[in-house]
Amino acid sequence: MRLIQFTFLIFFTSTLFAQEQAAVDFTKISMEITPIFDSKEIWGSGTYNFELKAKTDSIFIDAVNMTFLYVSLDRKQIEYSNSGSNLAFKAPEKLGNHELFIRYVAKPKQTVYFIKRKSDVGSQQIWTQGQGKYTSRWLPSFDDMTEKVEFDLTLNADEEYTVIANGNLTKKFTEDGLTNWHFDMTKPMSSYLAAFVIGDFAKKELTASSGVPLELYYEPKDSLKVEPTYRYTKEIFDFLEQEIGVPYPWQNYKQVPVQDFLYAGMENTGTTIFSNTYMIDATAFVDKNYVNVNAHELAHQWFGNLVTEENGKHHWLHEGFATYYAYLTEKELFGEEHFYWKLYDTAKTLHNLSENGGGEALTNPNANSLTFYEKGAWALVLLRERVGDKAFRKGIKKYLEKHQFKNVTISDFLVGIEAASNQNLDDFREKWLESEVFPWVEVKEKLKKESKSLALVFEMEEEFRRIKSDDIDYEAYWNRTNSNYFKQYLINKHHRILPITLINQAFLSKDIKVRQALATSLYSISAPRKSTIELTSKFETLLNDTSYTTIENTLIKLWSTFPEKRQAYLSKTGHIIGFPNKNVRLLWLTLVLLTEDYRPDKKQDYYLELNSYTSPENHFEVRQLAFQYLSQINAMSDKSLFNLINATEHHVWQFKKSSRNLLRKLSESKTLKERLLSISESLNMEQRKALEKIITK
Repeated sequence: MRLIQFTFLIFFTSTLFAQEQAAVDFTKISMEITPIFDSKEIWGSGTYNFELKAKTDSIFIDAVNMTFLYVSLDRKQIEYSNSGSNLAFKAPEKLGNHELFIRYVAKPKQTVYFIKRKSDVGSQQIWTQGQGKYTSRWLPSFDDMTEKVEFDLTLNADEEYTVIANGNLTKKFTEDGLTNWHFDMTKPMSSYLAAFVIGDFAKKELTASSGVPLELYYEPKDSLKVEPTYRYTKEIFDFLEQEIGVPYPWQNYKQVPVQDFLYAGMENTGTTIFSNTYMIDATAFVDKNYVNVNAHELAHQWFGNLVTEENGKHHWLHEGFATYYAYLTEKELFGEEHFYWKLYDTAKTLHNLSENGGGEALTNPNANSLTFYEKGAWALVLLRERVGDKAFRKGIKKYLEKHQFKNVTISDFLVGIEAASNQNLDDFREKWLESEVFPWVEVKEKLKKESKSLALVFEMEEEFRRIKSDDIDYEAYWNRTNSNYFKQYLINKHHRILPITLINQAFLSKDIKVRQALATSLYSISAPRKSTIELTSKFETLLNDTSYTTIENTLIKLWSTFPEKRQAYLSKTGHIIGFPNKNVRLLWLTLVLLTEDYRPDKKQDYYLELNSYTSPENHFEVRQLAFQYLSQINAMSDKSLFNLINATEHHVWQFKKSSRNLLRKLSESKTLKERLLSISESLNMEQRKALEKIITK
């Protein structure tokens, strides 16, 4: 079929690709999508309903690096322009409702990720990430967040796979091995929130107290991890609906863990996608769980999805609010001590940054995540303190109801809170939103008032400024509170000068986190500490704790300190895998290879196992840790070096950057550089040039 195109004479202005909102209003996109895994392409066709409200010359739809096979307007084929970044066509003469139809092919380098793990049957995954990357790379849509549209997506996938997308699944049928999944939405949203996932998934279904269906997806191999991963999900949903005071605004709520996700989670409308490193067992729950991410992404369904910022200057309205409500959820689940100590930790970081000239205003669109998330949450803590619970909740409810399915500014929010509280908030705006300084004095007073254990921290810090640290009665402070958060703090910060009697008390604690503080903080196990009391036997008991962080830290310290007991320590921990990044197993394998007399007949198997974790079949966090250990003990096989070279082009930028840095460091060795150059002969020309650029830089 011949592509019919025409060329516009366009004057380049700052508003070239901005849709004239007063003239054109897109209301609905109905698109059928067929992802092609082998070629990493998206084939799509569908309709765009829009209303022409006023005369205009041209209409634009963002579409990056797409090929258009057919375009029609009101069922008549039309000429169009494809700039490589957008599709443009002449606006119809007649005002009113119109329908655009397009058929296209996209080969996105971002936003759609095709994941293949060769060793697992049905292991292919395809998932999207629109925020910060733009949905317009796989679906002609609108990068401008103010263009809100109802999306109805239909996806075609091999029948053995499950498809998840925004909205209700209203139709599903299979023909010739391909299953067609049709999802229907009823409300508009910004394009960056459109999403889909394809993979081998099962699901657990719950129902919120308000009747909203909750769908919790997981890979069948992770069936035993469903409960600890999704623990408290119904409680989280019910709490946020009640606390926010506005019913959940979408038809259902789905959560899907995927391989090699770019972030912790992403709040696509009604369909949160999150990293499968949060699929954890009951032991891991103590140190790393999904609760905060679960609550954070759910809160975005109101703050970000229901009401959406006009632009980056108002990003606080998304991340600050989601962070704040996630903390409130943790307060509900884990108590006030947990809540205020978490706020204390973030306040210290923000205060130190501010003191060193790194503070940022919440109205700065280029501020970092720490500012938007943590300073943003603190701003709401103090705003609620100022106006009172009743006015705060009333203002939140009115703000969401007035601006639902629309775009908002910071002023829209503050006007609502001012009306609810009958207060002028100009000084709040200046201090918390526009100033780069973090208001430490006000924060400190809030923490002292709300938490007795934190008041004790500030009292002790004040004593530090008056007298020598050796003269402080640490045991008196220890015994003045039952707060395990305070005891963790005391060990973590002052372990080098704490009396041995207090250390012994800590070992007797039944709190896992207090004992973990000993594992992570104690710099010496057997050396005298103002006493000849031997700590070894007590420290060894930490290997029995139900905490992968504790076990990892304890194992490396015991192995390093007592060579004569290495075999016993390794035998005791050989069955432990650890977190999803296999932290304990990878450490164990490394220590085994360094322990000459431990299972010499199995050394080759352990060597091969450690190197196998560098394969692309594994999660990037597993690979990153394996690369680190192998490089430290100089045990990287040629296959692992090949995997490291490939990792320098991974889609997760942190992993890509660390792989390039490690490759550059390894190439400083003449022998390793020669091995790398030898391996490069099996690469294509583009890969070879990229490798040479890295190792010669």
